[in-house]
Amino acid sequence: MDDNQRRDDGMTQRRKVLGNEWVDKSITNRNAFNTDFQDLITRYAWGDIWTRPHFDHRTRRVLVIGTMVALGQWDEFRLHVRAALSEGGFTPEDIKEILLQQAIYCGVPAANHAVKEAGAIIAELGLLKG
Repeated sequence: MDDNQRRDDGMTQRRKVLGNEWVDKSITNRNAFNTDFQDLITRYAWGDIWTRPHFDHRTRRVLVIGTMVALGQWDEFRLHVRAALSEGGFTPEDIKEILLQQAIYCGVPAANHAVKEAGAIIAELGLLKG
């Protein structure tokens, strides 16, 4: 696959996973400093990794959310939790189960923060029940 095909496939995956609104905002915010980085992640993260056939999108989303908890990368965590809930068919229960699992493997402090961050997104999206 050449870079143009990888970029096109990556953009398709990126839109499918994150939603058009997020991707359009990202494209609008490109500038001389960040354009090369945006191209890199579109071609490689989205075009090479997210298009691989072995894992479906649901599995990849679980992996990314769990990894962001482990690394304490809260901006990316929020991005992927929001996308999972709004674009990926995830429920708050799905997110809760990921975070319970991560509490054991990443530690309670990381999971505690993740519950706070995810809870705010769940409430904002109107998905919080009783």
